Amino acid sequence: MGKIKTQEEKYRQMIETPVSKLIPGLAVPTIISMLVTSIYNMADTFFVSQIGTSASGAVGVIFSAMAMIQALGFGLGMGSGNYISRSLGNKNMGEAGKAASTAFFTAMLLGIVIAVAGNVFLRPLVVFLGATKTIVPFAEDYAKYILMAAPFMMCSFVMNNILRAQGNAMYAMVGITAGGILNMILDPIFIFGMGLGTAGAALATGLSQIISFLILLFQSNLRNDCLSFRFRDFAPSFKMYGKIFHAGLPSFARQSIASISVIILNVAAGPFGDAAIAAMSIVNRFMLFINSTLIGFGQGFQPVCGFNFGARRYDRVLEAYWFCVKVAVILLTTLGVVFIGFSRGIITLFRREDLEVIEIGTLALRVQLLTLPIQAWVTMVNMLSQSIGYGFRSALVSIGRQGIFLIPALLIMPPVWGILGIQMAQPVADVCTFVLACVVVKGILKELNDMRDAVGKPA
Repeated sequence: MGKIKTQEEKYRQMIETPVSKLIPGLAVPTIISMLVTSIYNMADTFFVSQIGTSASGAVGVIFSAMAMIQALGFGLGMGSGNYISRSLGNKNMGEAGKAASTAFFTAMLLGIVIAVAGNVFLRPLVVFLGATKTIVPFAEDYAKYILMAAPFMMCSFVMNNILRAQGNAMYAMVGITAGGILNMILDPIFIFGMGLGTAGAALATGLSQIISFLILLFQSNLRNDCLSFRFRDFAPSFKMYGKIFHAGLPSFARQSIASISVIILNVAAGPFGDAAIAAMSIVNRFMLFINSTLIGFGQGFQPVCGFNFGARRYDRVLEAYWFCVKVAVILLTTLGVVFIGFSRGIITLFRREDLEVIEIGTLALRVQLLTLPIQAWVTMVNMLSQSIGYGFRSALVSIGRQGIFLIPALLIMPPVWGILGIQMAQPVADVCTFVLACVVVKGILKELNDMRDAVGKPA
């Protein structure tokens, strides 16, 4: 009875608390989680970069494999999470529990397959991902432990998103943050203290992911206000997967296309040497760090959006969206202004000994920072459309930045403009995606306004 009361209280919180208070409250723990995750990703890049340029390039090469693991985990997590939010908004606890367990056990099985297959075909895999002959040995050392941790990584992504979908972002933050802090502590110990090199960085990441997994599993299965993951609720039917994948398609599309684009970026940068691959790897990790604040804030918006859409409170969906757009644009514009003057120092911090890496990375970072305000708009359009179940339109925006526009830019611009084409490809893709997002959201907002008017505002 206590659990039902808790869920009822949570339901009322989601549909009655002012969005300007509710969303920041949900977003802060998620922002912290995202920042910690990004920081320990950068920690890997920082410590490995001290070994050498080829080692730094190896982290960038394997990042595409990690992005694919994340794509599957986020696709299942966001898909089930959005469906869970709407189910809880409809007060359908049974369906929410089935979605949670199905996503969790599916992630575990897929992760095991990736771990085994990836290590069996390790050498061809790292070559396919864009490793040069000098990068291959470092990439293999880094990849083998990352692949072994795939089941735990994927399940952690699923649990993190499902906890947030229930409005339990604080619980998710504890698990992610604990693993992130552990990773940053273990990195220098394993890499330098134990002399394990790039393998040490990957081992630190793998162990930290296992710790995060255990903490998140404990939070989910032993707290009364959380959905539990039970094998008896595992419902791998076409109907259930259809619901999960429909809502999760945008996240999967965004992350998987990002993985493919990183592979193409590494291949395109290869002719310009290991310095180009290393420089773009550093830039991508730092931009991921900045965007983690935006993603974290947006993920505070998503459960509010899903709950209220399920409860037919379209007025609150619209109010929450415009509130988040304003905050996101101001936030990223401020971060862009702050960091653009320190671009050279940021790249130098990672690879002080290689002037070529510094020169290539500084310009690439500056031009990407200039597009931060429009990235804020694109991300919020994507999160709105995904949270209310508009899978195709959300997927279209998702794959625009890293796929529809970036991949052609990477294929066309470097042969014409050389290394400048590598540096400018992402900003060009960002501008094109902004135009696409404006077209998509115009139709969605009209539909939401029509639904709000049809239902009428509550008394």
